[in-house]
Amino acid sequence: MSSLDPFVVEVIRHGLSAAAEEMSLVMTRSARSPLLREGGDLSSAITDAEGGLVGQGRDIPIHLGAMAFTVRELLKACPAADMREGDAIIYNVGALGGNHLNDVKVVRPVFVDGRLVAFALSLAHWPDVGGTWPGSYLAQAVDTFQEAMRIPPVPIASASGVNRPVLDFILANVRDPVACEGDLMAQLAATRAAERRIRELCAQHGTQLFVDTLSRLHDLSEAEMRAAIQELPDGVYEGEDFLDDGGPDGAPARIHVRIEIRGDEALFDLSGSSDRVPNFCNTTPFIARSAVAYAARIMSGREMQQNAGALRPLTIITRPGSILEPGWNAAVAAGNHETSMRVVDAIFRAMEPVIPERLSAGGPATSGLMAFAEPRPDQSWRMLYEVHGGGEGARHDRDGVPATRVHLTNTSNTPAEVIEANYAIRIERQAIRRDAGGRGQFRGGDGVIRSYRVLAPSMWLTTCVERTRVSPFGLQGGEPGKPYVITLQRNGATEQLSGKANLLLQQDDVVTLESCGGGGYGPYGG
Repeated sequence: MSSLDPFVVEVIRHGLSAAAEEMSLVMTRSARSPLLREGGDLSSAITDAEGGLVGQGRDIPIHLGAMAFTVRELLKACPAADMREGDAIIYNVGALGGNHLNDVKVVRPVFVDGRLVAFALSLAHWPDVGGTWPGSYLAQAVDTFQEAMRIPPVPIASASGVNRPVLDFILANVRDPVACEGDLMAQLAATRAAERRIRELCAQHGTQLFVDTLSRLHDLSEAEMRAAIQELPDGVYEGEDFLDDGGPDGAPARIHVRIEIRGDEALFDLSGSSDRVPNFCNTTPFIARSAVAYAARIMSGREMQQNAGALRPLTIITRPGSILEPGWNAAVAAGNHETSMRVVDAIFRAMEPVIPERLSAGGPATSGLMAFAEPRPDQSWRMLYEVHGGGEGARHDRDGVPATRVHLTNTSNTPAEVIEANYAIRIERQAIRRDAGGRGQFRGGDGVIRSYRVLAPSMWLTTCVERTRVSPFGLQGGEPGKPYVITLQRNGATEQLSGKANLLLQQDDVVTLESCGGGGYGPYGG
């Protein structure tokens, strides 16, 4: 394998990235839900025949990090020997390298001349997957069975076409079957597009050379990660951050990390984090690993290819029974994008004394989610899953950017025109939340303000927002940013809503979200 032409290796590497990018483009052009078409809450990846990640789109880091485990865990339940050309498998259960149940995966094995050479993996957040509450986010869920329908790995398609009985079963258990079917068809189309591109690469370069190159890509990323860790000073570093609640008596829930750097390897011990919490902020160990992998790339200060090889120098420890390894019956809907962010922030706090110039102060490390569910006269539902950015944390050389997303999520909000054309909602205000950023030598970015007026007779609302009690932190003496605030105006009265709640809205209610500002960097000089 050492004789591989490095130029050919790069051509195949970029070909895999382009194929994954094409998958995401197919999704955004073909999906039915505005969350996918406009918000881009989806990710695409390609793995080798053993499930090792080798190519990914420019999508959502928390998805992509988990995808390093998704197919590998699937193969433990569904052996490759049982797969055939044309197959596609659908599932969402967290035990198979997954995250929360809304993130539905479609995996297609790719065969060339009868040989399995790769997998194409499409992940899409479905706006509803059944469960107790419309949108499948139940804030105080005691277990995952209250959250959503659990789909074990089942064949959704074969060479003869879509497996209609399986599809009908799934659609019978979601509140917006038309949108879900459209989104699923887009996922199947995306994986077929990747299959074509992979076969083209094999035809151009030879199947064996293609397979050897995938192995080489892992080795190259491992070497790059080891070199990056080697540049960090050996030592033990500890940091912590907190979720707004979930701890004993409603206190903030702790996320703690102990990092040990030794030569070209790094250990991340998260076992000091809170026990399993009594709400939907638990998460899977795969999401914890994904958060660590992302933070390790930031620590490296390098642009590096993220694939299975880059994880080899990292040892990641979670504790059974904790918020990061709560067992497979725990509620995990919010942990996917809330708790994962706290892992990143805890790592930033740990490494602040060593590499502050590579880090940013605390920012909108939350989905800022408000999910609206509109019951229709024909007993169907329309689901609007709205995410909101805030003020980026300042850095050592500049102010934070206002109205943006940071870290593990990079979805967009839905344009006001799209919302008003498709839902009984009017956007009454869209503005920058001035002076929300924390002061410092460099100031944190400002948040956003967005107001929604309900025009339907009723509307079901879910809030899933962190940083309402624990403000985004400053770095190197900078001040924290202002926290999130969500308010409800009804019949002339205004009340503040919890960051994690389910409630029924009435016609003419106005819900306003004011997102957090970023933390400042360095001491404020007046």
